[in-house]
Amino acid sequence: MGRRHYLRPVEVGTSCSDPCLIRVQSVAKKFVAVNRNWNHLVTIATKEVDATLAALPEPLREKARKLPVTFEPVPNAGLQADGIAVDTLGLFVGPDYADEEAVPMPAQIILFLENIREFAEDDEEIFCEEIATTLLHELGHYLGLDEEDLTDRGLE
Repeated sequence: MGRRHYLRPVEVGTSCSDPCLIRVQSVAKKFVAVNRNWNHLVTIATKEVDATLAALPEPLREKARKLPVTFEPVPNAGLQADGIAVDTLGLFVGPDYADEEAVPMPAQIILFLENIREFAEDDEEIFCEEIATTLLHELGHYLGLDEEDLTDRGLE
């Protein structure tokens, strides 16, 4: 019969020589660091989305505030299977504003924060600028603009 492994309580900050426990502690620290980083990205992105929407002209602001904006780290496997590139910064899904009433699926914008962070090379100022640009780009799709229209407006 093989060796049995039992979990035993270990006080935080205590050192230990058990390689399995050390590996678990290392993974837990990485998880906490990633989770803190994600929470930080969401906080910054939320503030930038709010500021970007607040700067829009009133009629557009009213329409844009009704559109949900969600955050994901990267496009999930389902989106990738549908042809969305793994390094995509943002995505508009659903009907555009003109067709909204005719389609039962609600529209939304998804911002992929880990991709935007990587694009910004961990520079917080560039990250904020890219949140605003990507949000406006996807909002343009909601309003019926295509990629050429968005490029003409500097929102590529």
